[in-house]
Formats: sequence, structure tokens, C-alpha cells
Amino acid sequence: MEPTLNRRLGVPGIVFMVIAAAAPITVVAANFPLILTVSGSIGAPLMVLVATVILLLFSVGYAWMTPRVPDAGAFYSYVSRGLGRRAGLGTASIALLCYVLLTVSMTAYLGVQAGNLIELWTGLELPWWLISGVMLVIVGLLGFRSIDLSAKVLGVVLVLEVVAVIAIDLGVLFSGRELTATPFSPAEALSGTPGLGLLFAFLGFFGFEATAVFRNEARNPEKTVPRATYIAVISVGVLYFVSSWLVIAGLGGKDAIAAASANPDSVVVGLAGEVIAPIVGDIVQVLVVTSMFACMLAFHNIVTRYLFTLGQRGVLPQKLADVHPKHRAPSRASLWVSGITSVVIVVSALAQLDPVVQIYTWYSGAGAVGVIVMMALTSFAVLAFGAKHRGPSGDAPSRWVTVASVLGGIGLLGVLALSVWNFPFLVGGTVAAIIWGVVLLGVFVAGTFLPQRDVRLTRAEPVLEDAAS
Repeated sequence: MEPTLNRRLGVPGIVFMVIAAAAPITVVAANFPLILTVSGSIGAPLMVLVATVILLLFSVGYAWMTPRVPDAGAFYSYVSRGLGRRAGLGTASIALLCYVLLTVSMTAYLGVQAGNLIELWTGLELPWWLISGVMLVIVGLLGFRSIDLSAKVLGVVLVLEVVAVIAIDLGVLFSGRELTATPFSPAEALSGTPGLGLLFAFLGFFGFEATAVFRNEARNPEKTVPRATYIAVISVGVLYFVSSWLVIAGLGGKDAIAAASANPDSVVVGLAGEVIAPIVGDIVQVLVVTSMFACMLAFHNIVTRYLFTLGQRGVLPQKLADVHPKHRAPSRASLWVSGITSVVIVVSALAQLDPVVQIYTWYSGAGAVGVIVMMALTSFAVLAFGAKHRGPSGDAPSRWVTVASVLGGIGLLGVLALSVWNFPFLVGGTVAAIIWGVVLLGVFVAGTFLPQRDVRLTRAEPVLEDAAS
């Protein structure tokens, strides 16, 4: 009998997987100061709130599509069903490129941050690529095994991250520092450069969109995936909303902008040491490293599931859809992801690219824009799918799903416009922006010409043919 995927993931397991990709402690320690710096405003809580609302609206249509697309291809599958096979294949190509770029960017940054900790503790200076190589091996071993193991590792890391963030929040709350309502003022949020602030607030949620990627390993995916999607967005939104306000209060309200601009890398770490205890600052530094590792593992698992699904659909070699007989995991696809990311890291290191200024900045910037493009496409794919199924016997979405998808799509187009406008800032210059723009567009166009052979169904989940094939 052909082995099937291990279907043990419940709502908590999927939530752990996707929130770990969002890397909460890294967002609080690194993204929040960046939002303050680039926006020139302390209106971060309202920026987070707007990002949360846009993503919740997106989630309505995303969750509605889940039982109608019994396939773990997420963006690829949803766009295929709504906008046609070629648009779906272009989306699949973008997904593979962008999630590989995000994995590699986090791997390089992790090598630097872990190296800094090792040097601080032991005085031993190790090259970033050596540490990144070790992390790739560990992630590869975890990805090869059952998804349960990854979920447990990510669950432990995520709990520690959230405890640390809440500890910082409580430390500020009980430190006697003045709590101000100014960050909740629309006038404050719209001052400075609010577009950039909103963009970086939005990027702090990345990872939640992958809930549908794990549907073939979920118990009762028609219920588990939508619930996990809503829980992930709401919990991350609430955590970031409250934490951004308290971090700003802890840094002195209006003085937070100057503090963040002067020392963006360590201002929140220093705040943790001040409001709780000096050792907590050291703990936060460690958790930033483990958070990056969790993010790297989560993205690795996302790319693996895309390869697995594309193997099922006959777009890529069907061997990628093999299930390991013992671990009941897409182990062959995971090995390919490990190989691809290792090659990109090696080539980047041999090219002597700076791991932070170039690899992290360029790759994560390009990957982020690609994900936003896919989310916008998915919103309109929901509308197109619903329009095709209107009628007495159709499966049309409710008015609420339609309205939410329209509003979410408009919001995502706005975020996409901000991303394109600020693309040179995201990838490190105008020339780099032009190059990456051509690459993203070229990959999408090339993907539309990929062949799609007859699918090989697995017992994990029946795979439906595209409506527009």
C-alpha cells in the first residue's frame, strides 16, 4: 500500500507553524524600531491595526475557498481555481522563488546573529556561512521527518517568544513609565511617512498565509485550516497592537523615534533589560536567534509542501510527491528544498555578498513583494471562482464573503502599490529594484508555460482538476 501523509495536525499545530514564520520576538525587537524609524511617527499601533483588518478581510475569502480546493497548493491552487491554470502556474513559480528567497535570507541573517552571540559568549569568531550551513543541516533533518516533530519544535520556540514579548509588555506597564494615547491618534499615524510604516507593519504578519499549505497533514482540514487562519491573524494582530504601544511608551513616547533611529538593532533588547532585569536583555537576544531558526524551519516546510503539491499535479517530477514510508512526510521534496537553499547560500557566499546588507535585504525584499502579489491575486481569484458558480445549483460565496474579498483585495492592492513605490528601499537601490522586478515578472510569465500532466492522486487528499484547465 502506498504510504500517506501523517494527518495529525490540529489547530494548535498549524497555528504554531505559521506564527513561528511571522517570528514575533524578531518583529518586536527589530521590526518595531524600523517602523518608528522609516515612518517618523509613533502611530505604529494604528498601522498594525490597519494591517490586521486587511489580512482579516483577506482571510474571509481564503477560508471560504478551503473546502472548495482540497489541495495543499494554497496560493497556486486558489488562483488556478479562480483565474485559470496558467495564472495558477505563474503563481506557483512566484511562490517557489519567493519562499526560497525568504528561507535563504533568514538563513544568512541567522548565521550573523548566532555568530554574534557565540563571539560574545566565547570570543570565538566564526564565519556566518559556517553557522548557516549547520542550521541548514538541522532544518533539513527536521523537515525530512514527520510534520509533528517540526510542530513540536516550533511550538516550544513560539511559546518562549510570546512569553518574552508579554514579559516586556508587563515590564513597561509596571515600570511607572507614562502611558500615552498619542499612538492611537489618526493624525499621528498619518504624520511622517505612514506608507512605509504600514508596509513594515504588514510584513510582520508574513507566514500566516501558509495555513492551507498544511491541509494534507491536518485533521479535518475543512474546519482546521480556516480556524487556524483566523486565530493566527487575530492573535498576532492583538500581540503586535498592544506590544507596539507599550514599546513606544517604554521608549518615552515621542522620544521613541529618536531612540529607535539611534540604535534600531538593540533598543528593544535594552528596554527589556531596563524594565525587567539585565539578564532578560540577554535572553531576548537568544530568543531572536531561536526565532529566526523557527522562521527558517517554517519557510522550509512551506516550500516543501509546494513542491509536493506540484509533484502531485504533474507540474514538477512526480517523485517529489513521494511520501516517506516511515515518517509519512514529503521527505523527498524536503531534501530538494535543502539542496536548493544550500546551493543559493553557497553561491551567495562565494559571490561575497554581505549576509545582512545584501542577502537579507535583497532576498527578503523581493520575496516580500512576491508574497503580496500572490495574496492580491488570491483575493480576486476568490471573486472569480464565486462568479463562475453563481446560479441555483452553484456554490457562490455569500454577500459577506464577496464584500470582504473585494475590500481585502483593495487593501492588498494598496499595500502592493506601497511595496512597488518603495521597492528600491526594500531591495537596496534602484538598480536592484529593476533587476528584481524583471526577475519576478519573468518567473511569473515563464511559469504560465509550465506543462501540467495528468495528476497522480495520493491517498492523502483527492486533487481536483483546475476549473479552467
